[in-house]
Amino acid sequence: VQLQASGGGTVQAGGSLGLSCTVSGRTFSRTAVGWFRQAPGKEREFVAGISANGGRTEYADSVKGRFTISRVKYGNTVSLRMNSLQPEDTAVYSCAGEDTVVPVHVARSTVQYDYWGQGTQVTVSS
Repeated sequence: VQLQASGGGTVQAGGSLGLSCTVSGRTFSRTAVGWFRQAPGKEREFVAGISANGGRTEYADSVKGRFTISRVKYGNTVSLRMNSLQPEDTAVYSCAGEDTVVPVHVARSTVQYDYWGQGTQVTVSS
């Protein structure tokens, strides 16, 4: 099982970035995917998640209305579009996958996820 995160980088406040998470080695249609982030000195926190069938999404309050998570059917990829980025969004972002038989389930806790990809740095300058 592999989750490959890509994207990220450095952007000025108010700018946009996109992240992608490609899932391999699993049945993509039975994998819920979440994005988490961890800033220096802080605990890892939930950012956004999408159900296995793509029909349900969840967002942290801090990113609601600015970030959009979506599934790309072909290529087994989940994208996270981040708009209106602020310095407090600076963190290492990681994607995670959860095997699930519940098509509309979205997990918000790290312990519920089975697989993790490597992190990618997002830096927002003021």
